[in-house]
Amino acid sequence: MQDYTFDDLWQIKTPWFEPPNHRRGGWSGVVKYSLPVDNTKTDVFIKRQENHSTKTWAHPFSGIPTFQKEYNNIVKLRAKAIPTLEAIFFGVAKSRAILVTKELKGYSSLENIDPTNLTTDERKQLLSVTARLLRKLHHHRFQHNSLYPKHLFAKQTSSGWKVRLIDLEKMKRTLFYKQAMKRDLSTLNRHASSAWSVADKVYFLQRYFDEFTLSTKSKHIIYKLATSKKAKKH
Repeated sequence: MQDYTFDDLWQIKTPWFEPPNHRRGGWSGVVKYSLPVDNTKTDVFIKRQENHSTKTWAHPFSGIPTFQKEYNNIVKLRAKAIPTLEAIFFGVAKSRAILVTKELKGYSSLENIDPTNLTTDERKQLLSVTARLLRKLHHHRFQHNSLYPKHLFAKQTSSGWKVRLIDLEKMKRTLFYKQAMKRDLSTLNRHASSAWSVADKVYFLQRYFDEFTLSTKSKHIIYKLATSKKAKKH
């Protein structure tokens, strides 16, 4: 990547991997490309945007590029050893920003994984690894804020499942881990495929709370997640 400048990456011409998102006079889009990384051709996603910002506590009026917020969040998660994307380039030039990340080779989103095609052990292990990742995320008081199944990517290896979090543009730090837990687990539960059984969801929560049998306290939290009027609006 050392031979590629901001302008080089901005000028790359290739079909959009996702249709550009236009809003408030700005836009952002993603292309898939192959670039030399450490002398090896590597498939990457190049995210480019112009006049596409988000407000933060530090920049409540002017805001910052949404990709800058995503890049900052990638750095924060990797510093805590929470599996996510690997960023290999980030840059800002006036109203433009570029973020380049390695493709997650061999990974599929939970949205595209059919649990009925997995054995009981494979399904339990996937749920367990996902639960531990989210527990670690929340105990560091990170709230993903958009925790749909499509934002959790999993890969089955000879040593078991690996799971990573993506799409961190909306992630934020909270005062209390329960705040992050309630928002994220509520979103994930409501958008999970019906192919995941009640028994699967109970097992997931057992692993999340690290309880062989769910305690009265955990059951109360789960009940609040399921019945929260606020959660149903998001």
